[in-house]
Amino acid sequence: MGLFALFRRKPHERAGFELYGAAVAAARQPWFFARLGVPDTLDGRFDLVGLHVALLIRRLRTDADPRGPALAQAVFDAMFADMDLNLREMGVGDLAVGKRVKRMWEAFHGRAQAYEAAIAAGDATALAVALRRNVWRAEEAGPPPAEALALAAHAMRAAAALEGQGLAALLAGQAVFPPPEGVADAA
Repeated sequence: MGLFALFRRKPHERAGFELYGAAVAAARQPWFFARLGVPDTLDGRFDLVGLHVALLIRRLRTDADPRGPALAQAVFDAMFADMDLNLREMGVGDLAVGKRVKRMWEAFHGRAQAYEAAIAAGDATALAVALRRNVWRAEEAGPPPAEALALAAHAMRAAAALEGQGLAALLAGQAVFPPPEGVADAA
């Protein structure tokens, strides 16, 4: 069994990559950059992908079926396999990739926890504050700007839409993210 284990796929690996791809496609909507002013940088794109993946993982992790959390892990694994590959393609040296991926994982984990807490509480303002801090790197006090509130409202709609999607479709690698408000077609 030893050698054959190297060639065996992990459970839900294909579906995890397909779901991750759906999250990436949703995060690439031009609305985020043109309308909300999300920085069109590596960090800005990472934050949008991270938000959509966090919403997807939240949906899967809380499913009563034990396959849900396993699929959530597969989505997480797909995301960080892609991050590793992208860093290598950008020319980051082999010795630095592991450290960079670890920092990305830590950033994602902290953001996902903040987003999940706000969504679980139904607190769009708290979500907007977390998004302002993470997406726009703004620490100012006071109410969040309209752009952060709009992104929070979108995230709340996406979380609700994902909750309504059955596990069978998700296990088949199919997730539908709603388009941003006012955008006719989802990616």
